Amino acid sequence: MPRKKSSPNFEKSLNELEKIVAELEEGDISLEESLQSFEKGIELTRACQKALNEAEQKV
Repeated sequence: MPRKKSSPNFEKSLNELEKIVAELEEGDISLEESLQSFEKGIELTRACQKALNEAEQKV
């Protein structure tokens, strides 16, 4: 049985999360920007986890 491709929202969120992680790892942004990015990353992580949980329920 072929696997369905991940939803665009999941992939978009994951890509954005990867960019945030790379930005934070570089350390070239201010503390305030780091905190904002961290908070956005937490939101994206929760959204991705929710999408994964929903997909798992379908299997």
